[in-house]
Amino acid sequence: MNNSGKKQMEWGTRVGVILAVSGSAVGLGNFLRFPGQAVAHGGGAFMIPYVCALLFLALPIGWAEWNGVLNTSALFWLIVVALNIWLVYRGLSGGIEKFCQFALPAMAVLAMIVLIRVLTLGTPNLARPEQNVVNGLGYLWNPDFSKLTDFDTWLAAAGQIFFSLSVGFGVILNYASYLKKKDDIALSGLTASATNELFEVGFGGLITVTAAFVFLGASGVTGGFGLGFQTLPVVFQQMGFIGRWIGFAWFFLLFLAAITSSISMLQPAKAFFEEALAIPSGKAITLVSIICGLGSLWVIWFSKNTVALDTMDFWVGTFCIFVLATVQIVCFGWVWGLRNGATELDQGALMRIPRFFLFVMKYIAPAYLLVVLIGFSYSNFGTALSKTTGDPVALWTLLIIVAVIVLLVAVLMTGERRWRAAGLDIDGRMPLKEGGRK
Repeated sequence: MNNSGKKQMEWGTRVGVILAVSGSAVGLGNFLRFPGQAVAHGGGAFMIPYVCALLFLALPIGWAEWNGVLNTSALFWLIVVALNIWLVYRGLSGGIEKFCQFALPAMAVLAMIVLIRVLTLGTPNLARPEQNVVNGLGYLWNPDFSKLTDFDTWLAAAGQIFFSLSVGFGVILNYASYLKKKDDIALSGLTASATNELFEVGFGGLITVTAAFVFLGASGVTGGFGLGFQTLPVVFQQMGFIGRWIGFAWFFLLFLAAITSSISMLQPAKAFFEEALAIPSGKAITLVSIICGLGSLWVIWFSKNTVALDTMDFWVGTFCIFVLATVQIVCFGWVWGLRNGATELDQGALMRIPRFFLFVMKYIAPAYLLVVLIGFSYSNFGTALSKTTGDPVALWTLLIIVAVIVLLVAVLMTGERRWRAAGLDIDGRMPLKEGGRK
């Protein structure tokens, strides 16, 4: 949906859009969140619902979204914020696409360097022969089946893959709106998902969990973001001189990953405010920057034990995304209709998606999501809410999340009134126009 008289932005190249979406997917969630979630939910046991969520939830919902229907640290923070604003201000092809064309290959090279060093560690402490690379790999892949009876594990696995692939919070929907009518969305979606899994499982999981296990043992492998920020520096220190360079490669990799993801999340918010409030791009960027800046300052100020960060991560990065993905796939399969969806997916496709996935989109994915959501709400929701409300910082963080949601709903209602007054087809009842997907 565009403001009248305003030139529609488009991607420059097919490779550019794939790298941009891959850049959105490849972020701190791959290198920090995924290993932390895996460790917190039984190591190998987590991989079973994770793979299930990838095949039966994230990939089908991702295809549905591709339709486009739906002190020193303070100085560094300022630099990162400024870089995000500058890249989003430069636009789609001139900012986001160009940066991702550089950042994705650079991240792959850096990750490969760190991975090779980790996999060649052998048994660095001969006094503890059990702490070796093979057992470190086994810690990630050997399942503790008792964890599979906990709905929290299934919710966390689905939330992780949604978070990682940018499914459920508008990034792919926004990026897809800039595609041309005949762009191949089936192959682009599959390629972006495969790239994400290479970085998440192939790099993030193998590097972080294996290195922590080799040097610190099973007791030192703890869940959460601390695994990458607190545990791995200890690992690098024990590598000797080369550890300084491996550590530099690791943290520069995290920096690039954070930027590629953050700009992808700023772009949909900027486009939303720009179109809903009919304001110029510069004012929309300013508004988004203020909201995000205040939110990040809140997390930084209450950084002790990462309470604020963990609260936002769970309620937004897992629970809300899960709920939104559920609503989205139900609307795609049962409201918009699979026939319309399949027609859209097949336009310009070099590879038609297997028809089995249409069945997955309509029946398996909604049932899967609803069962996990109901099970979690019955077994774990009360505990999670009590944990949040029992801590003042966590409670205020949750209230801030609710306030932001209320703000976004208010802006949406304002935009809806304006769009209806302008006669725009916001209900999708008119046929698609030639030359664009909507």
